[in-house]
Amino acid sequence: MRDDSISVLTRGYDFGAHIWRRVRDGARSAPMGLLGHDAVFVRGAEGVALFYDERRIARHGAMPGLIQETLFGHGSVHSLDGDEHRHRKATFIDVAYEDAQVERLSPMLEREWQAELDEWLAGGDRSAYDAAVGALGRAIMRWAGLPGTAAAKTRWSARLAQIVDGFGAPYSPEYLLAYANRHWSDRHAERLIEAVRGGTLEAADGTALHEWAWHRDRDAELLPPRLAGIELQNSMRPMIAVARFVAFAAKELHDRPEWRARIAMEVRERGALVGGPLATAFAQEIRRTAPFVPMLPGRAIADVELDGQRVEVGGRVVLDVLGTNTDDRSWEHAGEFDPERFVGVDDYEALPAFVPHGGADVASGHRCPGEKLAIAGLAAAVSTLSDPRVTILGGGLHVNRRRLPTKPASGGRVRATDAPSRCPFH
Repeated sequence: MRDDSISVLTRGYDFGAHIWRRVRDGARSAPMGLLGHDAVFVRGAEGVALFYDERRIARHGAMPGLIQETLFGHGSVHSLDGDEHRHRKATFIDVAYEDAQVERLSPMLEREWQAELDEWLAGGDRSAYDAAVGALGRAIMRWAGLPGTAAAKTRWSARLAQIVDGFGAPYSPEYLLAYANRHWSDRHAERLIEAVRGGTLEAADGTALHEWAWHRDRDAELLPPRLAGIELQNSMRPMIAVARFVAFAAKELHDRPEWRARIAMEVRERGALVGGPLATAFAQEIRRTAPFVPMLPGRAIADVELDGQRVEVGGRVVLDVLGTNTDDRSWEHAGEFDPERFVGVDDYEALPAFVPHGGADVASGHRCPGEKLAIAGLAAAVSTLSDPRVTILGGGLHVNRRRLPTKPASGGRVRATDAPSRCPFH
């Protein structure tokens, strides 16, 4: 079997379709090669169950270093397994997962998205993506207990957003910029941790800044300040990465005016941008269908077999994330964009083939504990973009599926509905 590593870069989000052509329709696994290792590509509920079985699959050492070091940071929870993983993951759960944390974040999201809406109505023309980087970043940093002005938070948010933008393109200058921003962000976060421990910065109990400053490992030792700062960023960065979903939300709302009207009515009736059931259902369908995380690698620590494909110890098991979220055997009318499928669905974690932020149990698996926060932020963005006083422009909504990660080219340009056009072509 030839190595498919380069094909990931050249085919982007169409890589999965390329691999699945090697096997029969509906197969749960397919052979591939990855970075010199025999590998099996898996999808659907069966693939998710295998990939998150810690008796057979480990994450440590599976993620290419270029991605691990840039996106997640050296030594982060994403590279851990077993008891060590569960111990550190417990702090993420305490910080981000409980419903009370969503309630604490909600007024911050309301304020920041209202500010972006007011800016558009006053004549601003920032894209939905750029607005989301600012609004989501300021909200999550305030939620995390970070000091600083709104402008400073916006600037750091832009750096974290660029890390997400550049980590998947090691062949481009964007990767070098992402590496530089990672270095700056790690140092800045480290200084915040040191300031809290040194008593020159107060961190409120229960905030991410406080919890990571005082988190202790399984040996009851404080994490090194650099590593504590990395995990502080990992408590915030997933929310800022949601800005890419916001750009896709702008595209889908532009193409579906009936949903914009329904969500706008919901906002008027509720008197709030956050927490709308229809906006949340729309956000969930965005997370299911938008090309975001294409796949995740794991390392076989036991011989594994699924649907006729076998990998021995030391091989790789690769979860097709996008292919699972859009799997014909797991979803009715999987290829259609239909938010109705999520209306009334409260326990989305019980959907085994819904893994946009990872799968399995939050406490014991690798599902992102900040997923509830991300959904709240995206739903607030959907509500904001549905306001009839603003218009989502149709230009630049095409998506380059070869680029990892990707988004609509323009980011979803937004303008006040009654604003005069500056250009006859826009």
